[in-house]
Formats: sequence, structure tokens, C-alpha cells
Amino acid sequence: MENILIIDDDIQLTELLIEFLGSYKYNVQAKHTPEEGLEYIKSNNEVNAIILDIMLPGMDGFQVLRKIRENLSIPVIMLTARGEVTDKIVGLELGADDYLSKPFEPRELLARIQSILRRTHSPAGIVEFVEFKDLTIDKIKQEVCLDGEVISLSTTEYEALLLFVENAGESLDREFLVENLRGISWQSYDRSVDVLVSRLRGKLGETPSKTRFIKTIHGVGYKFIGESKD
Repeated sequence: MENILIIDDDIQLTELLIEFLGSYKYNVQAKHTPEEGLEYIKSNNEVNAIILDIMLPGMDGFQVLRKIRENLSIPVIMLTARGEVTDKIVGLELGADDYLSKPFEPRELLARIQSILRRTHSPAGIVEFVEFKDLTIDKIKQEVCLDGEVISLSTTEYEALLLFVENAGESLDREFLVENLRGISWQSYDRSVDVLVSRLRGKLGETPSKTRFIKTIHGVGYKFIGESKD
């Protein structure tokens, strides 16, 4: 049974989601303050996904996400009551895996949870270890090393890297990235893809003037250009 943690101070909403997701055989826990949520994560290593509200008392969801991403790559879906584009961009930049604007249909949240967990558990290709010059990917450990050092990627950043690697040398447009990373619509918001790729490139040691692995193909999308290690 998958374990889902909800961090949201809306008690009525969390009770509804506990009942709804529970009917789909998810074990759901809800915490109503940032401190309770972080403490639960710290003391429970079996959390498979986190539903995190942005508007929280004392510490907002962005601050909570920063603390989670200091040590963990657990998939995080952020909830925003305002539905503002800025919130979505900031969340993605901080390592959120998805976002959902309130109010939402519980079935839509369910679809996003299922999509993230499916990607987390599914084997990505038959090759277990991929090696390029200065970059290695261990698919069994889900571990990425850059210049010999392990780097921390969110679930979606890791899946994006695998998608690029598995299509090395091919130009991937935003529509392809959206369909293969989410499995559902990103509300046709191309900037979300750009933010995700920009964050991934930053973690791979790239700058606007220095391309190492992912090249921008203007007017099209992106291409993985890592050199195979002979």
C-alpha cells in the first residue's frame, strides 16, 4: 500500500481526501502545520508522495519544500489556492514534481498521484547503468553522479534526465516532454517545461554560456548531447 502525506491546514479538505484516496487503497496521513508535517517526514521513511499546500500557517509551502529537498527526493505535488503562474514557477524551481490549483476535483489529484507513482516505480529501460563523459546514472539506485559526485534531483528532474538520455541526439519538443513526463496535461503551459529543464541544467553544471549535456534547439525544444564514455 502506498503511503501519502498531506500537509494542509484545511481540515475539511484533508478529511475528504483521506476518505477518497483511502477508497483507492492509499494509506493517507494528514498534518495541519508545517512543523507537524516535517516531523512526520523525518520519523517516517515510507512516505511515497507528499501533497503540500502553499498557504500554511507560520511557514509557507515553499519553505517546507526547501527543507524537504535538502535531503529527500520524495515526489511532491503542490496545491495553490491562488492558481497564480508565479506560484507554479517558484514551486517547480524549488523541486516540486507537479502542482494543482484549488479548487480541484479529487479525481484529478488521484490521476496526478498515480502518474507520479507509476513513473517512480516503473523500470526506465532495460539498461541499469548509463555512463557518459562526466555523468553517470544508476537506474537501480536512482542515483546520478556528476564529475564523480552524487547530485540531488527531484523525481521529475530525474525522469526528465532519463527521457533525454533515452532519446540522446534527438530534438525533443515541449509537447513530447509534457506527454512523457506528466501523462496528463500541464495546462498547455510551456513555461513549466522550460523551468524544469532550466533547473535540471543548473544541477548538471550548466550556465547560459556553458552547455554540457542539454542543448536548446531554438523554436523546437531541447536535445541531449552528452558524450558517450568509451
